[in-house]
Amino acid sequence: MNRILLVEDDTSLIDGLEYTLIKNGFDVHIARTVQDALAQFSAETFDLLLLDLTLPDGTGFDICRSVRRHSEVPIIFLTASDEEVNIVMGLDIGGDDYITKPFNLGELVSRIKALLRRAGKLRSPVLESHGIAVDLLRGSATKNGQSLDLTAVEQRLLILFLQNPGIVLSRNSILERLWDSPGDFVDDNTLSVYIRRLRSKIEDDPNHPARLLTVRGMGYKWQSGSPGA
Repeated sequence: MNRILLVEDDTSLIDGLEYTLIKNGFDVHIARTVQDALAQFSAETFDLLLLDLTLPDGTGFDICRSVRRHSEVPIIFLTASDEEVNIVMGLDIGGDDYITKPFNLGELVSRIKALLRRAGKLRSPVLESHGIAVDLLRGSATKNGQSLDLTAVEQRLLILFLQNPGIVLSRNSILERLWDSPGDFVDDNTLSVYIRRLRSKIEDDPNHPARLLTVRGMGYKWQSGSPGA
């Protein structure tokens, strides 16, 4: 899983960016100041930096200059300024890309993936829990290293639970997610069938599930701790 350091001081923007990046399989770390960003970068390893231009104690340019003294990690600037002088400066001091606010989150994710591919650092995002793993890029799923033969809907259902561990998902919320999938119609009765089929493939004992639990009167949840806890 690729690790991204997001340096941004706008809380409303942080929430949306963090949610989108995590949903796309990235491990996101947040810094709100130049000092915090440089401290995290010196202590940990990151595959890409997303730098806001204007920060409380300096600029994204300051971070870029410091990082470029000893690292070639990919850097994308996020800024409200589209003035050519700022774009040129950002690229001249070592930035790899520049995107102005407001921007499309899908476009940002595409640029991140393209930059990571060029840098040879794009790793396949994998969701893992209790011996179950789903490779989001390859579309494959395994249980304890052994391949799982899942239908498209079963796989989407499994991904939904893995992305929301410990959270009770109501039947309606699950149906809304699956109903949006082109070419597939899932109603309430069909959902029960899919849950049973999925459990038969991922549980050691489907009659006593330890991974995908039923919360009576509420819905289903993926066990967030160790199975059986």
